[in-house]
Amino acid sequence: MAVIPTPAALPASHPALRPPSVFTLAWRQLLRDLRAGELRLLVVAVTLAVAALSAVGFFADRLNAGLARDASALLGGDAIVASDQPAPPAVAAAASAAGLALARNVSFPSMARADEAQGGAARLVAVKAVSPGYPLRGSLRITDAPGATPRQTREIPAAGTVWVDAAVLDSLNLRIGDPLLLGDAALRIAAIIGEEPDRGTGFMSFAPRVMLAEGDLAATALVQPASRVIYRSAVAARTGDARAKTAVREFVKTVKAKIDSEGWRGVRVESLESGRPEMTQTLARAQAFLNLVALLSALLAAVAVAIASREYAQRRLDDCAMLRVLGQSQRRIAWAYALEFIAVGLLASVLGVLLGLAVHGVFVALLVGLVSASLPAPSLWPALFGIGVGLTLLVGFGLPPVLQLARVPPLRVIRRDLGEMKATSLLVLALGAVGFCALLLAVASDPKLGAITVGGFAAAIGVFALVAWIAVSLLRRLVPGSRAPRWLVLATRQVAARPGYAVLQVSALSVGLLALMLLVLLRTDLVDSWRAATPPDAPNRFVINIQPEQSEAFQRQLRAGGVERYDWYPMIRGRLVAINDKPVRPEDFAADRAQRLVEREFNLSHAAQPPTHNPITAGKWVAEDPEALSVEEGLAAQLGLKLGDALTFDIAGIQKSGRIANLRKVDWGSMRVNFFVMFQRDQMPELPATTIAAFRAPEGVAAVAFDSALSKAYPNITNVDVSASITQVQRVLDQVVRAVEFLFGFTLATGLVVLFAAVTATREQRAREYAVMRAMGAGSALLARVQRAELVGVGLLAGVLAALAAAAVGWALARYVFEFSWTASPWVVLAGGAAGALLALAAGWWGLREVLRRPVMETLRRAPE
Repeated sequence: MAVIPTPAALPASHPALRPPSVFTLAWRQLLRDLRAGELRLLVVAVTLAVAALSAVGFFADRLNAGLARDASALLGGDAIVASDQPAPPAVAAAASAAGLALARNVSFPSMARADEAQGGAARLVAVKAVSPGYPLRGSLRITDAPGATPRQTREIPAAGTVWVDAAVLDSLNLRIGDPLLLGDAALRIAAIIGEEPDRGTGFMSFAPRVMLAEGDLAATALVQPASRVIYRSAVAARTGDARAKTAVREFVKTVKAKIDSEGWRGVRVESLESGRPEMTQTLARAQAFLNLVALLSALLAAVAVAIASREYAQRRLDDCAMLRVLGQSQRRIAWAYALEFIAVGLLASVLGVLLGLAVHGVFVALLVGLVSASLPAPSLWPALFGIGVGLTLLVGFGLPPVLQLARVPPLRVIRRDLGEMKATSLLVLALGAVGFCALLLAVASDPKLGAITVGGFAAAIGVFALVAWIAVSLLRRLVPGSRAPRWLVLATRQVAARPGYAVLQVSALSVGLLALMLLVLLRTDLVDSWRAATPPDAPNRFVINIQPEQSEAFQRQLRAGGVERYDWYPMIRGRLVAINDKPVRPEDFAADRAQRLVEREFNLSHAAQPPTHNPITAGKWVAEDPEALSVEEGLAAQLGLKLGDALTFDIAGIQKSGRIANLRKVDWGSMRVNFFVMFQRDQMPELPATTIAAFRAPEGVAAVAFDSALSKAYPNITNVDVSASITQVQRVLDQVVRAVEFLFGFTLATGLVVLFAAVTATREQRAREYAVMRAMGAGSALLARVQRAELVGVGLLAGVLAALAAAAVGWALARYVFEFSWTASPWVVLAGGAAGALLALAAGWWGLREVLRRPVMETLRRAPE
């Protein structure tokens, strides 16, 4: 008969007596906790946060790589020298010396006309005369018939012909082969422009393009000494040149040195930002919105992880006491839980990165037209960053309370009042918070966005905790036990009996509600404020060069056409020649933009009252003050101007001076008439001026007749139709809002996770208290009312606090990051309190519904003595 060895008979080295390794212990704990659903809340919170962050990261990474790849094509060359006069010969000499190809183009606005046989209609166009070799980078595409697929070409229009945008044909009722009257020349339309790489932006880019050969420009007689023309010289390295980048850098360095040393006025080297700001600025605004939503997701996830991990540790106290009884050391237990949480962090982070990779593709689809569908593949950096954030969340906020499990005494097996959880060390929390905030600031990419969001939430948490502690302290006094209903007395006494948990619950609920309300406010108010810059009734016509003797008749014709509201301002051309009686020189300013501003002529104006769409930000508007000047605050910042400074302008040979009386905030994208500098007088007959008008023209077919009548009655005016531009801006806003709303879903889900975690954090404590009350005779109906009262009260307080904080943080973001004028509605506080109460009640019903159903004896048996 075989003898079964007893444990005493086994040698000490036998595998059965050898304790499992730390890795084995961690692996078993991980599998058990995953099967039991113990880690579900942690995994969901981290996955959502990492998904939001990595989705934005992947999108920004691909976008930046695409812009870097396509920068030359967007500019039309490797470097561009722009000027308001023909480029000095030294520019061509520098390009030749560097071995670079050079192509020139000249652009300016003008009126194009159809022949009288085709109706004689006229419209504003953006003329571009190009030299052979254009474009050096990017592709020019044309088509021979409307609706045909554009084909790439390396040619330019032949002598005597023009290529035009399709809008020119539609508006002038012309076809390919018809003549187009441009100045003194009649040029035959030979093709339709399908794609122009360096189209750029600016006021005149709203007009359709007419492209002709450089050699035909003189025949039009459109370029005169006082004409506003932009000359561009594009250079590019020749194909296969090994030293291409070095040659371009040397060329740019040489030209900039010439600008400084020889004092070339009005000459500048263009970059992607200055050449195509509509691409960079629009996407930067979208990026800021997406970054904000990702930040909120990460902040909410940190709160959810901290609450859920503490609750997890509370449920593991008895298990760790048994491990200590069985001989496991504190170090082994600590390492086992640390490895388990690191594994959970990796798992959740990888899931989040994969989800973010899928989500960022949705961004690209939603922003089609703003971003190229052929963006480069993303790099590994967003994935690594997302995994780093996920691990930081688990290690910084989840691991500290769990590591306390290693210090649970073995005696807890028989005395369950020992080894209770303690508050996490402030030093540990501070280190985790500092590291996490550093990551969030890196995500924000904008110091103001990061500081306002992270700082605002940090300050809000402190205020939430303080107000919650005061409210809990006052509960007993506010609800007298002798007169109040029984259920209300029990609810308030229950909250007051555990003030620490009450403060934690109110603070966590407030943070979750703060993020949710901030998202709602951003969606409704901030986005609406953004769209208000181009409202449906925004002006869609800008008319310049109205002569003084035409003013009354022109305004009568506007009113006759149904236009009752319009901007009407004198426009004066002047160059800034002195500041505080000191002559202005470009070299006195370090910034390129400041140098360009003092080299150009300003559009000046005058009025007795400030424009209603230009709020005064400093100083005071004094009507009819002969020396008072109102200056746009951006110009003042660029040139270092302040209130009281004296400015002198040269206006057609007339020296006109004044002192800065106030600064105005101007929204240059508002589709309204705006000026850098305004005199504060109603009449200035001593200065040569024309008038600029902005209004909304009649819609549909009537608009064509309206524009035609204006052009015939006043042939000298320039009428700019920006309808297409307004439509495009509004379409862009809709695209960006859809992308932001899509990411909002992640933050909303994370916020709901925080609410659920906050409400259920005291589940076991509630279960014990309710079990005692049930043992003392309290009925289920009474306890249900007590629970509902407690949840509604906590949610109401959290909702009011969150609404106040959301209004403050939203205002700061609107003013300092997105630059909107925004004021929260007083209804926000009432709506916030109601929403907090309802959400807390719903989360409590879902998370605490089994508390009242649990058998009393089972609950009391599991409770500490």
